[in-house]
Amino acid sequence: MITQEYTQENVLITGAASGIGYAQMMAYLTAGANVIAIDKQKITLSHPKLTTYVVDLSDVTQMTTLLKDSILQEIDVFLNTAGVLDAFTPALETDYAKIQKVMTVNVNAAIQLTLAILPGMVKRQKGEIVYMASIAGQVAGGGGAAYTTSKHALVGWMRQLALDYAHDHIHINAIAPGAIKTPMNAADFAGDGSMAQSVAEQTPIQRWAQPEEVANLTLYVTSPEASYMQGQVLTLDGGWTLK
Repeated sequence: MITQEYTQENVLITGAASGIGYAQMMAYLTAGANVIAIDKQKITLSHPKLTTYVVDLSDVTQMTTLLKDSILQEIDVFLNTAGVLDAFTPALETDYAKIQKVMTVNVNAAIQLTLAILPGMVKRQKGEIVYMASIAGQVAGGGGAAYTTSKHALVGWMRQLALDYAHDHIHINAIAPGAIKTPMNAADFAGDGSMAQSVAEQTPIQRWAQPEEVANLTLYVTSPEASYMQGQVLTLDGGWTLK
């Protein structure tokens, strides 16, 4: 367990209303950070060190307003966790508008926020960025055409950014989760839960992970203990990609 305190750090988390983002929010609040939490759903938690924004990352007007907020210039740790799925839809069974929606949230918003946050980090010569990738950003089969494309693109962006800004002491990495039990995957647990059981059986360690497991890994990645790690994708999938 990372015991570092983040009492002087401003941490921005997207997708913080539920799932992995919520677990990250709680972990960094516990570590003493000032947390700026963003989600399209209202975050009801009240905490003296928590500031929340209701923003739909796919909405041009809302994003334009957010990107003008001066708080983005003061971010020390950026956790890009928000994302949308595509129901494992093959290319010819979707359409361009749906693909564009996935790319807008999973890639474009991440890039836009990075471009707003990064100058402040460079000025201070200090910063941590963690992108939430996926096993779908490493292999085929972890999502449909749009989702897989978006996560591969995000990993590519992360790696180039990590190379370009390593000399500015900006540590940039990604986490690639497999089956994490979150509201995004609620459909897998519907009915008799047979889909969720099937996913667990296909995972070598035979279970789903909890969001807190991803949050704990994130705490490590942004800690001094991981300061020599740069441009890496940390896979947390119970062995799924070993198959």
